[in-house]
Amino acid sequence: MDVVLDKGATHDDGHSLPKVRILAVKTVAPVKETQPRLAQKVLLASNDHDSMQPRSIVGGCYQVVFYYNNDNGEESDWSFYGWIVESLCMALVDYPILAARLLERDTGLEIVSIDSGFRLLSAQCQWSLSQFLDLNERHNDNETELVYWKEIDETLPQFSPLCSVQARYSIGISCSLFLLTEVLAVDNFLKKWTEIYQEMLPQNGEIKKSIFIHPLVKDHEVLPSHVISRTFSRKRAESMIFKITSTTDVMIMSINQETWRELAMLCVKNLEQKHNIQMGSKFSFLVKKHSSSSSSGVITIESCSNNGGNNVKRLGLKYQITLATWNEFGLYNVAFCEANKPVHVSCWVASSVPEGHVMAMPHPRDNLSAVIIVTPPTPN
Repeated sequence: MDVVLDKGATHDDGHSLPKVRILAVKTVAPVKETQPRLAQKVLLASNDHDSMQPRSIVGGCYQVVFYYNNDNGEESDWSFYGWIVESLCMALVDYPILAARLLERDTGLEIVSIDSGFRLLSAQCQWSLSQFLDLNERHNDNETELVYWKEIDETLPQFSPLCSVQARYSIGISCSLFLLTEVLAVDNFLKKWTEIYQEMLPQNGEIKKSIFIHPLVKDHEVLPSHVISRTFSRKRAESMIFKITSTTDVMIMSINQETWRELAMLCVKNLEQKHNIQMGSKFSFLVKKHSSSSSSGVITIESCSNNGGNNVKRLGLKYQITLATWNEFGLYNVAFCEANKPVHVSCWVASSVPEGHVMAMPHPRDNLSAVIIVTPPTPN
């Protein structure tokens, strides 16, 4: 997706704000049908199923923006759109769960790879990369204009994409918190996507065009508002990421929900003490677990109460908890053009509701067992 930044409103200090104007919308699906289909069960904690609305449970998204220098000039823009579409279609063949939809079954909610695709949006840019980054140092909420997200529809979730992409000098990716595990694993999906994209680029002066022509419209007003409308969200207070390592032979994938909850509460207490903030009386807790009965695992969601940590048990020396950063997941190595790594990367958890989020997921690589991400409530 190509991003349009226009001079719009101004801050109190007189600096103009960039405004994104969407020119085109496209759905990008895998180039071939996924068989057999993958499925992730979504289990709502029984004590919360009747008291919480679906949107308050499944809302929120992970957003990341990669900023790149344009070394090829404006002449490459026409082909850029096609290569983004074509490479994404091919990468989704190996990661079809990212093109899935949330479906309501008789047995509950499931994320099913029905190949419905990513949401891809296009626009223009009237601001240079250096101008935007300079303004962003003072007003980093501007970055929310570079990523598109529309919350999952609570009545018709099957029509809501779980991932979206937009790009020009930046590539912004939004995904439902359900799929954070897949997108956070940079050495999986993003590595595959960038490798395919690089293979498509012209070599040694050859003339090469993508099989896709990205549709652009001259008048953005012709696009229906319900198609390009987005969910309003602000960048949250800074999340904290914790690496969980088992110090015994106990496999992190086999621990029960209670132990996950205990680990999460320890991380919550750490965030509250370090930043002198409170998670509030209620926050959502999402756990991604492997399962022999589901092809892509099971996601458990519940509403947790923060009672000052009185319910936290001592986990002994079974697990080691250390602080991490987003950069440790290889984000600065995501290069769509060889040797053109991002000059800046930003990522955060966004939501249209004020409550905090805690997400726990297995991450078995580099001697790491799991990751827990704690995002405090939106500040007033």
